[in-house]
Formats: sequence, structure tokens, C-alpha cells
Amino acid sequence: MKPLIAIVGRPNVGKSTLFNRLVGQAVAIVHDSEGVTRDRHYADAILGGREVTYIDTGGFDPTTDDPMGQGIARHVKAAIQEADVVVCVLDGSLPPTVADREAVALLRKAERPVIFAANKMDGASKEWGLGDHFELGAKDLIPVSALHGRHVGVLESAIFEALPPPAPEEEPEEEDEELTNIVLLGRPNAGKSSLFNRLSGSERSLVDDRPGTTRDPIDAIVTFHKKQYRVLDTAGVRRKSRVERGVEAESVMRTLRSIERAHVVILLADATEGLAEQDARLLGIAAERGRAIVVGLNKVDLMTAEQKKKALSDAQDGLHFARHAPIVQLSAKTGFGVAKLMERVDQAADAMKKRVSTSALNRFFEAVLEERPPPTRGGKAPRLYYITQTMVNPPTFVVFSSSPEHIAESYRRFVINRIRKEFDFDAAPLRVFFRGRGERDR
Repeated sequence: MKPLIAIVGRPNVGKSTLFNRLVGQAVAIVHDSEGVTRDRHYADAILGGREVTYIDTGGFDPTTDDPMGQGIARHVKAAIQEADVVVCVLDGSLPPTVADREAVALLRKAERPVIFAANKMDGASKEWGLGDHFELGAKDLIPVSALHGRHVGVLESAIFEALPPPAPEEEPEEEDEELTNIVLLGRPNAGKSSLFNRLSGSERSLVDDRPGTTRDPIDAIVTFHKKQYRVLDTAGVRRKSRVERGVEAESVMRTLRSIERAHVVILLADATEGLAEQDARLLGIAAERGRAIVVGLNKVDLMTAEQKKKALSDAQDGLHFARHAPIVQLSAKTGFGVAKLMERVDQAADAMKKRVSTSALNRFFEAVLEERPPPTRGGKAPRLYYITQTMVNPPTFVVFSSSPEHIAESYRRFVINRIRKEFDFDAAPLRVFFRGRGERDR
């Protein structure tokens, strides 16, 4: 198992900048306002030839009475318990705060190595002001500049020296490429974090009444009904007009990019509010990128039977462009409908990987042509020769024709719907292309 290194400290001391510097890529959101990194964030890296996992945490203030701050404190303490080594980041450019003193006192009791780093030390002259930090009891304090990389190598050496010895009997872990990648999408406060926690069985993602609580995407391997999935809990995506520059904008871009990683997209909507324009836009993006879609109407525990019936009808009307997407009513809070949702996810994942033989396709296609041949255009009816499947993820088909340019869009949709019905491709987006007989099958 890879050693875990937790990066902790109060808000706005530069933990995420240091995290990105150590990992070597911009993984966590970096912004000059307090409280930007809210959830634990994991990333792998190579340190001294060893594979390690860094854990970025939210701003830790043990003195706060704010419920959200207390939630972050629970997450930080959980990260400390998970970690093999803890890096406590202090702001060396400012005198120590009460929160710094409390954090250092807490970490001195931790039964694991703790390394203290005084950040924002852009030059040697600034190190003269670190006397108060040494008086905290932060021994072996290392002055660094995460922004410019100054002394980060010294910090890495200290971390490496503190790592537990490798266990030679352990084989390197291999990522299971057969896992279904699930991306949770939806507007803020739709209940994505509650569903994520329901699936994972732990409070890995903060749950709060405030919209936009989850900001960075968070991966986790979860087991539900004895089957494993890789779940990415994404930040709530707001309407463009409400997205502020900086933090929220970066979260939105990452959410959209995360769709590329998915096999199945779960769009979670608050059933009490219904599908909104932003939900439709997200579904459109997922469909364009060829991702399977399952829609979850959450919070039905707050609705009457009549209200649930209307919510389902309204959602079906709102999905006129993606009628193949199954809709499941559920309550992430109580667990109602979650098993059915995951059953639909499994069906969608299977459909994305399904391959139909050319012989079976053409037997079916002969019947389709008898039922409805392509309409005549320009006084000439296009001839359709044969059909073959060229890809999975998403399932893609090519029909070879005498005049592909004369095939109407309505006929292409007809063929897609017939393939979907005949071969049980529910939830999967299908792509059908018409090509000339001499064109390459690509």
C-alpha cells in the first residue's frame, strides 16, 4: 500500500499550492481566499523512487464554532489518522495565530511523524522572523516557498526520511480497468454528496445545506451490493450567470472535463425543483461526448405520491432529446431507490460495452429495410447495402450506402431507435453513420 502524506494547516497558508508543487500538477484549486479547499483530496506521486499518496485538506481551525468549519476539522482529523506522515503548513510571513497554536498542540499528540513547513519564505531575509514559530514547539521547522519552489526539495527529503519502511512482501497495486467510472453531475445542493456518501459508506464528501459545498472532484472506489465502482463526486455546476470568477469557474471546468473520464453519467436533480435548463445542458454535453446517462430524481422522501408522479412526468417531458436515459426516483438520505439507480447504472455500463455481430445486425437490418426503406430524395432512393458495428464506448455503427448524402436525419434517428430496441441498448448513446460503399470503415 502506498504511504499516505497529509498536508494540514489553517486556511490560506498555501496548503494547496504546496500540494500541487509536491504532486507536480495543478490538482487542487488554488485561490487567495480562505476556505477554498474543503474536502480531502488525494493524488499519487513519486518521492525518492517510492510511490506515495498526498492528501490535501481543508483549512483547519480547531477553535471555530462554525458547523462547516467543524466539519472540515473532522475531515482533517480523519486525514491525520489515515496518514503515515503529516506535513503541517504555517504562514511564515505572519505571526502564529491561536489556530496555529491549537493545531501544533494537537499534532504533537499524533502518533506519527509530523513535519512543520513555514510557507511564503520567498527569500532568506524573511526567515529571521520565524522565532515565534519555533516557540510553538514546531521543531525541525523548514522554511519553504510553495509558490516558487524554494526549499521544497529539502521538505521532500524530510518527508522521505519519515516514511515507514516499504513492505517487500506487498505486490504493487494495479488499477482495475474493468471498474465502471461513474460521474455525478447536477446543480448545487441536488444531493450529490449525500449520494456519494451513501454509496461509499463514509463521510468522504462534506454534506451541508449551502449550495456549492463540494468544489473539487473527489475519486473513490466504492463497493455497493458486492460490486465495485469508481465514483467521482463533482462540484455543483451553476448557471453561467451565477458562476463567479476563480474558484467556482475552475470547479465548473473540471466538472465538464471529468465527463470525459466517465462510462456512465448520473445526473442528480432535486425532485422538488425538477430539471432545470442547466441540467439539460449537462445532459447534452454528456450525450455529445458519447456517455451513458442515468437520471436520478432525489429527495422524493419529501414528496407526496401525487407530487412524485408529476415530477416523473415533468422529467420525462424535459428529456425529449435523451429519451433513452432511464429516470429513477430516489432518496439519498434514506437509501430509497439507490439500489435501483445502481441497477440502471450497471445496465448502462453493459450497454456501452455491448458488441453485436455483423451477421446479426444484417439479419435485423433486412427486416428494417422491409419495414421502412429510406425515403426518396431528388427522385432517387438511396440503396443501403449492409451495416456493421465499428466501436464500443459508445456503440457506433456504420451503414454503407449508394448515396449517404441523401439520407435524411429523421431516417438516421429511426435506425438508431430500432437498433436500441432490438438489441437492448437502453441508456447508451448510439452513433450511426452512413458512408459510401468505397469509403473506409472508420
